[in-house]
Amino acid sequence: MSFWKRWFGSSAPAQQAPGPTREIEYRGFTIRAEPFRADGGQFQTAGTISMEKNGTTRGHRFVRADRLSSADDALDFSIAKGRQIVDEQGERLFD
Repeated sequence: MSFWKRWFGSSAPAQQAPGPTREIEYRGFTIRAEPFRADGGQFQTAGTISMEKNGTTRGHRFVRADRLSSADDALDFSIAKGRQIVDEQGERLFD
């Protein structure tokens, strides 16, 4: 890597390594845990929440700062965060 890239960083956007996924139905919403591999080999908490209403599917992507070392732990935690978001915001999530 050149001196200038190390000093100023690369101009290319960082690529997220795909990670494992898991999907559940919860209170009429579909929560899909999609943690991705972050720096240091850990998994970043992330996922999508979607809901079908009147023939239209609406979705919301969430990414949290929490990182876990195990893919299974990251899946479980992402599902838990998705449930928490649904409990707190419900359909207002899509407003």
